[in-house]
Amino acid sequence: MAKYIFVTGGVTSSLGKGIIAASLAKLLQSRGLKVTIQKFDPYINVDPGTLNPYEHGECYVTDDGAETDLDLGHYERFLNTPTSQANNVTTGRIYQTVINKEREGAYLGKTVQVVPHITDEIKRRMMLLGESGKFDIVITELGGTVGDIESLPFVEAVRQIQWELPEEDCLIVHLTLIPYLKAAKELKTKPTQHSVRMLSQEGVHPNVIVCRTEHPLTDEIKRKIALFCNVKPNAVIEAMDASTIYEVPVKMLEEGLDVIVLKKLQINGYAAPELGKWNNFLSKLSNPKQKVTVGLIGKYVELQDAYKSILEAFIHAGAMNECKVQVVNIHSEFLTKENIAGQLKDLDALLVAPGFGARGVEGKIEAVKYARENQLPFFGICLGMQMAVIEYARNVLGWKDAHSTEMDANTTHPVIALMEEQKKIKNKGGTMRLGAYSCTLDQATLAHQIYGTDSISERHRHRWEFNNNYINDFINAGLIPSGKNPQNQLVEVVELKDHPFFIGVQYHPELKSTVENPHPIFVHFIKAAKQYAAQKMAVKSGKETV
Repeated sequence: MAKYIFVTGGVTSSLGKGIIAASLAKLLQSRGLKVTIQKFDPYINVDPGTLNPYEHGECYVTDDGAETDLDLGHYERFLNTPTSQANNVTTGRIYQTVINKEREGAYLGKTVQVVPHITDEIKRRMMLLGESGKFDIVITELGGTVGDIESLPFVEAVRQIQWELPEEDCLIVHLTLIPYLKAAKELKTKPTQHSVRMLSQEGVHPNVIVCRTEHPLTDEIKRKIALFCNVKPNAVIEAMDASTIYEVPVKMLEEGLDVIVLKKLQINGYAAPELGKWNNFLSKLSNPKQKVTVGLIGKYVELQDAYKSILEAFIHAGAMNECKVQVVNIHSEFLTKENIAGQLKDLDALLVAPGFGARGVEGKIEAVKYARENQLPFFGICLGMQMAVIEYARNVLGWKDAHSTEMDANTTHPVIALMEEQKKIKNKGGTMRLGAYSCTLDQATLAHQIYGTDSISERHRHRWEFNNNYINDFINAGLIPSGKNPQNQLVEVVELKDHPFFIGVQYHPELKSTVENPHPIFVHFIKAAKQYAAQKMAVKSGKETV
């Protein structure tokens, strides 16, 4: 029988429930336990696939094609284990299931209510992974904060599970805030007390309280929190701000969070934590031997979470290269022919990010042209790859109106076109080309050199594709389609041979990069950036010597 841990939050959002959940899971995994994490989101969208990145950050995609919350990216990056459709559930999905069952007559004669029908469906989903027999522990993160109206059914479901299961099979971790008032020069525990009291009023009693804080908690403060929140002092865990999220598991280990959890769940005979690879990664991350500057060309750069997986993949690849990657966000909407050189001249590499819609695409095209003409290492992802194709069509093949039919339905050279199976689709949610697809790589190409294999599998999220009607024109002009889907011949990878590093991919490699397995394209991209930076330095030194 699996055991269940629920992670709730109070006082304010963005405290880092996902990081705490992932850190606890990592520690338990490091002791030999089979652990998974799931996220329950209170919004009524069926999934975040139709949400603007400004609303909810990036939409993370799993191998089985689920469009999910970005926290699932943290889960995978920490645990080095793929998640699935079952790991992310929303209020919208819960209600959709219940309403469909009501229409089918499953509740015939019954009045369908929040309790028991909605809460029963929530509980069923919460227990699903545990009942699979694959895991020793299932950690469930509840989105939102205690007291939110939309979160009440989830809290009620947890209350029922806590009541139904044996005491040693269910545990509640509550994450809260201990603010520091500069005027009083004091840490204040009252918000935490109120948060726990509000949770207790709903019938859910936390076993462990994790306190986000900017200053260390004294034993006196811990005892005070324990007294008024009805937990033992050793169950009050300090979560100080860290320089990187990847330090949090180590900090939680020092605080003894995993040991407290294991004891309360009555799990005996566990092994000592094995964090050798993790600590080696942290050592390299903390002691870089070089620095490179990479430009991230996107149109959602105001919100860092919009490109969360890309930024984390840079961290993984930087550590692998013993190199600090300084990311410079550049808004593509404001890039023009006139200012492009000034904006990009100090970069060591350039990544053109994914996205949808016409806004900012001309700036992305200008960025690709600059990278191609100036031998600057270039990496394009999804829309970034498509912009590389359009740029080449316009400026090398001479098709000045070349475009994607997403942005210009009347172009005479639709080098990027809507996928055939997408043309009859009307509903937007969950209907893109989603999830893992295979790709065959041509030998003697950069892509094959990077992966070191003929066949790969990567995750997708797109509707438009490279138009194969023009494939021979591009090959003859020097833009090589080095990777294709073996089933439908969809071009997955394009590259330039006479360039130090120029590659575009239709898929999203950032979604598979983890601490223990940094994605090879990102690793080679940062390696190319290091070489470019070294060459610049050598040229500069030569000029100064002269």
